[in-house]
Amino acid sequence: MAHAYTPGLKVLPLTLIKKKRVLPIPGKVLVSVGKEVDALDVVAEAELPGKVYSVNIANRLGCEPSELKNYMLKKEGDAVKKGEVIAETKSFIKFLRSQVEAPITGTIDSVSEITGQVLFREPPKILPLKAYIKGKVVKVEENFGVEIETEGTFIQGIFGIGGETNGEIRVAVQTPNDELLSEDIKDTDKGKIIVGGRHAGLDAIKKAIKVGVHAIVVGGIHDKDLRQLLGYDIGVAVTGSEQLGTTIIVTEGFGQIRMAEYTFKLLKTREGEKASVSGATQIRAGVMRPEIIICGSPKLDVKRKDESRTWMEIGDKVRIIREPYFGLIGKVSKLPPEPTIIPTESHVRVLEVELDGGEKVMVPRANVEILEE
Repeated sequence: MAHAYTPGLKVLPLTLIKKKRVLPIPGKVLVSVGKEVDALDVVAEAELPGKVYSVNIANRLGCEPSELKNYMLKKEGDAVKKGEVIAETKSFIKFLRSQVEAPITGTIDSVSEITGQVLFREPPKILPLKAYIKGKVVKVEENFGVEIETEGTFIQGIFGIGGETNGEIRVAVQTPNDELLSEDIKDTDKGKIIVGGRHAGLDAIKKAIKVGVHAIVVGGIHDKDLRQLLGYDIGVAVTGSEQLGTTIIVTEGFGQIRMAEYTFKLLKTREGEKASVSGATQIRAGVMRPEIIICGSPKLDVKRKDESRTWMEIGDKVRIIREPYFGLIGKVSKLPPEPTIIPTESHVRVLEVELDGGEKVMVPRANVEILEE
């Protein structure tokens, strides 16, 4: 039988999951190897330097820059409070003295006798790094981060927006073919991860944001709704930093696409449990997928699955991940061994996909991924 090697979205009921948690700048790791951590535990932190303010104090006092230190009441490195007098001229008559107050609460960074400028710096901001998943710390990279290991359910989506979040899973529809409507979102869903069916419309997403839903997991979404929500078109750059108010994970593609039965049933079995989700996506170089991680074993008779099949065969269900058929699902009907000329005039290996509607299309093998179950 013909084979082809291709990546695929993972939908694994029980597998070994490893997550690296790394600070963007050097900092301090707060846990050690062997430590059991919860998803919201801070495992490392770094200090972001505070904002700097410049004040020409020599100008304010009417003195030469070289004389500035004679009038300073505070020196470099001293802490100051906003409104505190930090420099003044000397005069026996009080009302003839010129004074300069600190513009912020922070520290004096530097005093220049060349320019007469004094630099004030706000207190540093602490950047906490959370564990993201519940598990055990198996590796520590000094000053930067950790690697956490756990067993659980691992589901990848095709596209997402919004960053990392956590919450309790609630399946809001009856079947994977049901649309997630605004009335399916309840006031009690604040902080939860809501699972829909084939589609989530603009009204449902806005209701979720208003209620405070942490994430929506759904089969499909219309790109025009995303444009209206975000105010711009999403290109090929990495998503995940959007400030939408909720994270959205699309499991199947754009439009109204029924969520895979297996994915829906798997999420249904984990209803009421805590999950960690991330909408960060990058389709091209350095592929990154949105994900749902639920620690622990599902209520199914399954064995842990560490590795997935990396080849593709005729009959396999696949999703097309490039235009002009982006997001469409079908089955592999042919795997021609010889390279074919495509519209870009490149010679590439292709495959024939029979779409769900019966239409058969030829696409480059690099443009599809296996729907793994």
